Amino acid sequence: MPDFEFLSDQGILARCPEETAALGWAAAVRHAALPWVLDVVQAYTSVAVFVDPEFVSLHEALAILSRLKPLVDCAGVGRLYHIPCCYELGLDIERIAAHAGLSPDEVAAVHASVEYTVYAIGFSPGFPYLGYLPAALCGVPRLESPRLRVEPGSVGLTGRQTGIYPEARPGGWNLIGRTPLVLVDVAAGYFPLRTGDRIRFQPISRDEFARLQGRRLDS
Repeated sequence: MPDFEFLSDQGILARCPEETAALGWAAAVRHAALPWVLDVVQAYTSVAVFVDPEFVSLHEALAILSRLKPLVDCAGVGRLYHIPCCYELGLDIERIAAHAGLSPDEVAAVHASVEYTVYAIGFSPGFPYLGYLPAALCGVPRLESPRLRVEPGSVGLTGRQTGIYPEARPGGWNLIGRTPLVLVDVAAGYFPLRTGDRIRFQPISRDEFARLQGRRLDS
């Protein structure tokens, strides 16, 4: 079971022993459909639950939430997305390859060989933190000087994580490739990815990148 603490006058934070347990407990809260729950936000091994104080006190909410058991069959409950990625557009793929002792083509193949889970969303609207990288690609340090602008759709990695920049932002991750898909439209309230969703990258050519550019993730 998670360890609980009050996060704010409307929030309760559950700390779980590992990511799968956090996914299962967050899924249990959503499945319970409690009318006073305003939002459920998972970030790796923690889950924040925000409640409506007009309908329940924090102590009452905690008493109910603490009785919920994580869903044991939560693996795979999120949606699976196949995201095209042009590794030819990876500005740092040579740097990653040198660190890993692989060729750029091997780096692309290894990166695309596994299914990633969205464990958190943050940094900028809709930015998915994806885990975990294959061992061969782990440990690549951040850039010594972050770029002032990383183009939308850029796929980056550092440490054990990979992720996708949905919008143009400064960034210090190593850029391994780029997807042509639109993952976020702030003005339209379009944020399709959620924690628990899964992603597989599909290598594509520059021509395919140009053909798909501007399409939405779920189109």
